[in-house]
Amino acid sequence: MKKWKKLASAALAAMVFASVLSGCGGDSKKAADSGDTIKVGASFELTGNVANYGKSILSGLKMATDEVNKNGGVNGKKLTVIESDNKSEPSESGNSITKLVTQDKVVAVVGPATSGCVAAGAPITTANKIPHIAPAATAPGITVENGKVKEFMFRACFIDPFQGQVMAVFADQTLKVKNVAILYDSSSDYSKGLAEVFQKTLEGKGGKIVAKEAFLAKDMDFKSSLTKLKASNPEAIYVPGYYEEVSKIIKQAREIGINVPLLGCDGWESPKLAEIAGKDALQGCYYVSAFSAQDQDPSVQSFIKAYKEKYQKDPDIFAMQGYNAGLVLVDALKRAGTTDGVKLSKAIAETKDLPVASGKLTFDENHNPVMPALIISLEGGTPSLKEKISL
Repeated sequence: MKKWKKLASAALAAMVFASVLSGCGGDSKKAADSGDTIKVGASFELTGNVANYGKSILSGLKMATDEVNKNGGVNGKKLTVIESDNKSEPSESGNSITKLVTQDKVVAVVGPATSGCVAAGAPITTANKIPHIAPAATAPGITVENGKVKEFMFRACFIDPFQGQVMAVFADQTLKVKNVAILYDSSSDYSKGLAEVFQKTLEGKGGKIVAKEAFLAKDMDFKSSLTKLKASNPEAIYVPGYYEEVSKIIKQAREIGINVPLLGCDGWESPKLAEIAGKDALQGCYYVSAFSAQDQDPSVQSFIKAYKEKYQKDPDIFAMQGYNAGLVLVDALKRAGTTDGVKLSKAIAETKDLPVASGKLTFDENHNPVMPALIISLEGGTPSLKEKISL
């Protein structure tokens, strides 16, 4: 997941840091696996607007490393997770990852949750040749830039264009709607990108976007835009965004009499959606996800059982993605037999049919995992698996 606000300044600052730090990368790597431990950096949104995401991903990552350590560790060494809070801000992400690289001297970085925060820290890990796994960052530019794959950048989730396509397919084939309106966050590249792909895919199937309105992150009142969309008589409304704004949008849409299906993305994923919108308002709401407790895949059910035993609560998609990211790193460390950044990155890229919490994971040529997507229904306010779609 994904916010790109303040990204330009944050990325610039990160590149400055990176140019200064790249000369000391070798010393960092030597210290990262000294003695009987291997240090893994965890830069996450532990406070701020999307702290729910970061805390949940971190819990999954720590579960994976704890399991490995109980079974003897990796190559005779135990994994130590070093936590750092980026405060849900790209501008803080560079500082967070700089600390992990220069002070804590980690061998790899997992996180952050959002694409903006990942992108702001990527120049630092790349300059120091340290593998960087983004568990939930869905923006395509995280792993590929100007057609070139970034050697040290990986992700453990599907990308934005894929989920935009999936929701358009669901709208067309399952809901049988043709006339759809879009309400998107014009301050978010995540939201704008999803809206663009959804529109292109739906129109390619003979559908039509009958109206399109925009809002800004942290907006509170959406009734003016919703009223304009209602006037276009849409059969459904696509709202790519994050739960903070989406929960209010859903609530206000129902209040002004919009009763058509509301469609969304993985940014909707949060218990707060039902808390703020209200359970009744979620009737006819659907979003794309990569995880559901109702998925009967044995790998999924095994993960859920273990997570409940460890944390006494149900896991969400973010916990699953953190767990998967941890397993990817552990598997690569074992196969590489070293913490050398270049060799470890090569091992990650070669990951094939690795058993993870969502089934089996294989990286494609762009360092993206090959996996299906799930359509989650929110009927009655409780997320339930509606459909599994592979493109």
